[in-house]
Amino acid sequence: MKHLIHLSTAVLAASLLIAPSVHAQQRPDSKSALRFDHFRDFPTLVAESKALAAAHPDLLTYSEIGNSSQGRPIFVLTLNNPKTGPDTSKPAMYIDGNIHGNEIQASETVLYTAWYLVEQYGENKAITDLLDRVSFYFIPCANPDGRQVWFETQNSPHSSRTGMKPTDNDRDGTADEDGPDDLDGDGSIGMMWRRDPNGTHRRSELDPNEMEFVAAAPRADGTIRRGEWSMAGQEGIDNDGDGEINEDGPGGYDMNRNWPGDWQPDHVQGGAGDWPLSYPETDSVARFILSRPNIAAGQAYHNTGGMILRGPGAKSNEGAYAGDISTYDAIANAGAEMLPGYRSMVIWSDLYPVRGGFVNWLSETLGIVSFTNELWTEKRILENGGDPSPDQRKRFNERVLFGETRSPLTETAHPTLGPILVGGSNKWSSRIPPSWMLEEECHRNAAFTIFHASEMPRLSFGEPTVRDLGGGLFEVTLEIRNDALIPTRTNRAAQTKSGLPDRVLLRGAPGVKIASTGMVANRFDTTLDGKQVDGDRLTLESGIPGRGSRFVRFYATGKPGDVVEIEVLAEKARTLRGSVALAPTKPLEPSSPKAAQPGIP
Repeated sequence: MKHLIHLSTAVLAASLLIAPSVHAQQRPDSKSALRFDHFRDFPTLVAESKALAAAHPDLLTYSEIGNSSQGRPIFVLTLNNPKTGPDTSKPAMYIDGNIHGNEIQASETVLYTAWYLVEQYGENKAITDLLDRVSFYFIPCANPDGRQVWFETQNSPHSSRTGMKPTDNDRDGTADEDGPDDLDGDGSIGMMWRRDPNGTHRRSELDPNEMEFVAAAPRADGTIRRGEWSMAGQEGIDNDGDGEINEDGPGGYDMNRNWPGDWQPDHVQGGAGDWPLSYPETDSVARFILSRPNIAAGQAYHNTGGMILRGPGAKSNEGAYAGDISTYDAIANAGAEMLPGYRSMVIWSDLYPVRGGFVNWLSETLGIVSFTNELWTEKRILENGGDPSPDQRKRFNERVLFGETRSPLTETAHPTLGPILVGGSNKWSSRIPPSWMLEEECHRNAAFTIFHASEMPRLSFGEPTVRDLGGGLFEVTLEIRNDALIPTRTNRAAQTKSGLPDRVLLRGAPGVKIASTGMVANRFDTTLDGKQVDGDRLTLESGIPGRGSRFVRFYATGKPGDVVEIEVLAEKARTLRGSVALAPTKPLEPSSPKAAQPGIP
């Protein structure tokens, strides 16, 4: 079976499953001709990412940060408007996908997000304003080897999840020597069935390519009704002669268990690798992220199930989210509205425990507000978004997909099992949307991450209060506002001392002396927090809360009308600058026409 995918030869193969769709967002004057009604192999993903960057050189940059186990590039698309400052001077959203090689629509979703943003810049005010104040880092494919192997070799919907570093999974001294085998030649790995007088299934009388479960039950004459066939596992033979089938295929580990956050060895967390970041892919990505402390939000794309997942991955780490849970809930709940059929979920309690997971490292170690979206849900089969029954799934496959996601049951001889049937769901089934549904899936998820990015810190000054205390002494109270959901420093980052705390710097005009500086609860509070008194600078360990303010009070000596320059530094927000005059009730004035506007240096 052929599917419409971009091959590295740039030849498209047509199929009924992957049919062209109307490209609703493609403008006549688009600089890039990218389409999102098909899937790309890895060489094409690289080529089209480079082409997108070349079409938008004023906004998008392609760079490579490392190589996979088999030498393929780990590449990043950096989206930034240099006219409003370097990318590292702005709060940044990090987005990646396809850390599991079989989760191919994840890469398409990441690339779509970059494409949509650069194509809409200058056309859509909301997008333009966003890109003038924030930056994005996109890694469309965190597992190039797994992705390419999924495209170019036989696989099931669930295989090629791993990276491709040779791994001796059965510990017989040889790596990757007994993987699956495509016995029926359909390009996918299906199920094997062998004859069994005490079997669990029989072939359907209505459709001989379907197996029906048979419950053992007594007949009227006392005999037991049984099936004729039993499952024999996925297609394959015993290549290494050890009596087992498919026990040591390519790779066999899980790069989403290889991150430093709550990493556990392989005997505790299967697939974890020898040590945290022991694979070149995870090591390259981690080094990139750690070199950019301005990353304030994170998103990883996987498949499948229609989930918006946050940590913790283990119950023991629930406390890591205690001070930030309202932020996570507000963003996830907005996503559930934007993504029909998706649910906001907690990894360990609503799915399964994960140790050493990527978004857990981002959230629990680095204090970055991060989610994993599991793309595609079969609830999209039904207009009402309900869970389809087996019969509804079958009719959808027959009437809408025209059987393209299944292979007929084919009789063949197996060297150890004897006569068998092979077939069933192929690698395009269950976990991957039909490509004519891909673009909507990409757009809705892109919209969610764009919303997430729009809620990265946005700082501004409120009205200052200046009191003349006499004798040349002035009391100044400043309000520093954050109008976004995400704080400049999450509670978790403050707990773990991840990154630098926020700082307020004061510089008086000649003759002005800053006597003391501290925090107050509000502009009417009379008690200065003496624990933070530090002259002309103040450290805000807890940052500026989301949708909230911090009040800074300082005492200065000088002449009426003297000016004090103010600078608020935060790793995950634009530097905020302004000035205040030592004159009662004088409004806060920007140090330049753009300085006090959120996101403009």
